[in-house]
Amino acid sequence: MTTPAPLPEKKSNKAAIIIALLSIIVIIQSIKIYLDYKDKIEIKEQKANVEEELGTTMQRLTEIKTELDQKIVEIQKLGGDISDLQKAKAEVESQLKRNVTRSRKEIEELKGKVEGYEELLKLKDDEIEKLKSVNKELYSENKTLKTEKNQLNDSINSLAKNKEELATKVAIASQLKAENIAVMALNSKGKERESPFKNRQLEKLKVEFNLAENKVAPIEGKVIMIRIIDENGQVIFDVARGSGTFILNGKEEFFTASQEILFDNSRQKLTYTYEKGSEYPSGNYRVEIYSDGYLMGSSQFVVK
Repeated sequence: MTTPAPLPEKKSNKAAIIIALLSIIVIIQSIKIYLDYKDKIEIKEQKANVEEELGTTMQRLTEIKTELDQKIVEIQKLGGDISDLQKAKAEVESQLKRNVTRSRKEIEELKGKVEGYEELLKLKDDEIEKLKSVNKELYSENKTLKTEKNQLNDSINSLAKNKEELATKVAIASQLKAENIAVMALNSKGKERESPFKNRQLEKLKVEFNLAENKVAPIEGKVIMIRIIDENGQVIFDVARGSGTFILNGKEEFFTASQEILFDNSRQKLTYTYEKGSEYPSGNYRVEIYSDGYLMGSSQFVVK
């Protein structure tokens, strides 16, 4: 009797097992490939996001640098402190010069710095407004001070002008005047004659006058000069006989004779005796009396 062989069934089971195992391996491998692909896609997307985020952050840093430059110029014009802005600008410039790829952590840190710079800019906006307000007040105060200063200068100039005018008036008022002027000729015997004179009667010329009372004039030393002037306008003088020069209207002029006195406001009388030493040409003569460069009085005489 013959028994059927079981071999084909065993072979069939083994094949099924192998096929099942291979299917599992294929499935696992497919799953791994899919997961790997998905990871790559995610990594690529993350990298793209990081790069985009870094680009946005760097762009904002560039904008912040421009804003810092503007704030530095504005605050400097207003007289504020720009040291913290300059420090922030240096940090921003340093960050912008870095071309290396940054990790997400570094980007987050950089974004934190950007937020800090933005907060600094906001604070500086407030500071600028305050500085503008202060400068406006200072400008107003300065303008007021300048106006007051100009008004004060005007007052000072006006006072100085008034003082100068008053001083001029006082100086004019204090000028001495010669009154009761008498011009006489003295002959060799001392006899006096009134004008007109003859040369034989005119050995010496005598000029006499009083100093008028002047309550404004101070009691002080004075030099009183007389000038004898012929009809041609020439001053008669002789340095050997006491003549000299003085300043009149800014020019040096000759005088005939002089006396130094103490003016005491007592209507004191002054007498001048001048011996020419030669004959007077016939003609009209004028006697002028001066002190401190101004004319005190004058008189005339005639020689025949």
